[in-house]
Amino acid sequence: MQHAVGAPLPPPQGPGNGPWTHQAQHSGHPGQAGPPPPPMAPGPQPQAPAPQHAPVPPSRETTGHIQLPPGGPVPLPAPPAEPGTGAATLAVLLIGPAGAGKTTVAKLWAGRRRVPTAHVSLDDVREWVCSGFADPQAGWNDHSEAQYRLARRTCGFAARNFLANGISCILDDAVFPDRPVVGLGGWKRHVGPGLLPVVLLPGLEVVLERNAARSGNRRLSDEEVARIHGRMAGWYGSGLPIIDNSTYDVETTARVLDDVLARSIASPPAW
Repeated sequence: MQHAVGAPLPPPQGPGNGPWTHQAQHSGHPGQAGPPPPPMAPGPQPQAPAPQHAPVPPSRETTGHIQLPPGGPVPLPAPPAEPGTGAATLAVLLIGPAGAGKTTVAKLWAGRRRVPTAHVSLDDVREWVCSGFADPQAGWNDHSEAQYRLARRTCGFAARNFLANGISCILDDAVFPDRPVVGLGGWKRHVGPGLLPVVLLPGLEVVLERNAARSGNRRLSDEEVARIHGRMAGWYGSGLPIIDNSTYDVETTARVLDDVLARSIASPPAW
């Protein structure tokens, strides 16, 4: 017998519950009806079980019961009411060559703030690709270019979502001044007009020394480091704030970065 989907199941067909139970228990011979059963004394009637309703699933815009605002273009933050960036919610792009200390400084700055702050490294996101990873050291091509652009767009989405939910975000990337549409212009499109770029540019000798301490595909050849550093020098005269951390330790660089960002909030650079 077919039953409607979702309807209560019939009672089990076990002893004493089947449709032929009464006849089987009271028949003297097969095919013959037995004596009628004695009358049943009136008693309390069983209550039908309450229908069970499936829980209502959360809408596609929620995670459990927490409503997450959608990420939109990041606006300029309001000027802080205290020295430094204070409790401002802001999006920062830390630019610099390999070996400048971007990731180390960004992590420390994010971890020392009194308000929630996230750090997103472009190289980390780019290396999410496992099978089919296009390493630029093996030769720059369309695949490595596409993966760089995908990583930048993914980081931009992450920054917008963090900011929409009250969490600041600092991104780090080696953006070249001679590629404004793909580099800085792309970051502005992905994040919004409130993105605050800062250039971290120590001397070439310092960058070469720090690069030599790296391992794996993060370590570049000296020739490549010198070429990247030379292209980064084009940021001078761009109007962006530049920090030469050649003689700074990480703590000092993070403190200088916070001071530079406070000035950028008060007087945003034109870019």
